[in-house]
This record gives sequence, C-alpha cells and structure tokens, in this order.
Amino acid sequence: MASPDQDLAPALDKDGVRLTVDDALATVTLTNPAKRNAQSPALWRALTEAGRLLPGSVRVVVLRGEGRSFSAGLDRQMFTPEGIPGESTFIELARRDDAGLDASIAEFQEAFTWWRRSDIVSIAAVQGHAIGAGFQLALACDLRVVADDVQFAMRETSLGLVPDLTGTHPLVGLVGYARALEICATGRFVGAAESVASGLANVAVPGDQLDEAVRDLAAALLAAPRDAVVETKALLQGAVDRTYDEQRAAERAAQARRLRDLAGLGE
Repeated sequence: MASPDQDLAPALDKDGVRLTVDDALATVTLTNPAKRNAQSPALWRALTEAGRLLPGSVRVVVLRGEGRSFSAGLDRQMFTPEGIPGESTFIELARRDDAGLDASIAEFQEAFTWWRRSDIVSIAAVQGHAIGAGFQLALACDLRVVADDVQFAMRETSLGLVPDLTGTHPLVGLVGYARALEICATGRFVGAAESVASGLANVAVPGDQLDEAVRDLAAALLAAPRDAVVETKALLQGAVDRTYDEQRAAERAAQARRLRDLAGLGE
C-alpha cells in the first residue's frame, strides 16, 4: 500500500509507527511491512504516544499499514522463551501478581483506546491480514474501509488466550454476540464481503482504490462542522447504554447546545 503521507515531516517515527499531521487530518502508519506489521509492546507504546501527540486541530485520524498486510498480529518472538529483547516475556508476565499483571495489560490497552475519543473520528484502512492484535487495532477505530483481499481473524482463543486489547466490546457491538463468539472461538477468517454484510466494515474496495476511498471518506467527514460531528459521535456512542427516553433527552440537550452556539448564545 503506497504511503500518502510520505512527503510530510513526521511528528513521530519510531518502533514501527509513524505519525504525520496535515492540518485537521492525521495519519498513523505501521511501518514494518517486512514483518507484516507485527505488534510488540514497543509498538503499543509508540501508538499510545502518537495519540498523545495529536494537536487540537486534528479532526480525523487515518490508521494504515505499509505493505501487503495491515497487521498480522503479535510478533511471534513474544511467544518464544527468550521473548523480545528489553521486553518482559509471557512467562515473566504470568509470574506477576494479579495487580501487576492487570497493570501491564492495561498499559498495552492504552494503544487501542484513544481512537474513539469524542473529538476525533478514526478510520482504519485495512488490507491483507488483520489478525489477532491487528484485528483488534482495526476494531479500535470508529470506521473501517477494507480492501477486497482483507482477512480478519481473532486467533487468540486458538492460542489458549483471550482477546484482551479492547476488541471484544466493539466486535459484539458490530456483529452481535453469537457471531462474535463464533468468530473468536473458531479463529476463522472473515473476508471483505462478509465484513461489509456483518457491519465489521463500512465499505470494501479493490486494493488499488483503498487510499482513494479513505481520502474521500476523510474529506466528507472534514466537510461537516466539527462541533456537530463531535456532538453526534457522543450521542451515538452513548446510545447503547441509554433507554429510548434517555436517548431522546440526550438528543434534546445536544441540540439545545448546537442551537445556542449557532445563535451566538453559547457559554
């Protein structure tokens, strides 16, 4: 996949992650195509840092991966006895007490949480394999545009683990409990057509049109007034936890804020 941000000076470029900012549009790129953008704790720390570095002008964030795969999941070196140099091995993690292990996983999860912030809309541009942690990173975003060769799979259960990088909540919300359970428990691949039909992806396009489709979507999002998008996103994010009447009240309150702002009567 070609890099649409290659002419911009990166705000961050380390550990397999590059962040570039072009006014209201930021692009986060996974930059280790030789390893199919395999993920490690260092990469997760870099993703977390990228989120913290976003300037307030950014409204849309595009997440993409260089090469033929978006991300093939965890770096397999993490499963070896020696692990990744400078990082805790799985065995060392397992030996920590409950509080220590919980804190470590919570730190890993930070790389996956900021994509749904209310002040931005995030788009994952996904081609090729998006497996395990790669699937969960795509699920961390608000929207997914996929190439027709995409292959989603949640392989954690097949390895004796569970998906723990924030992917279970959005997966159930998108496809429902029964299908989410079947996808996770079997570890099977989900292709482009099923991704769109089930709600995992917003749209599927030929691979050579993925960048263009993402640019068009980002442009459409940026064309809408920022405050209206922020309020709408908050309304939709909270809808699942509200009753019908509570959602009606939330709509009224949000609209009152928008009307007052438009009339110059806001606080």
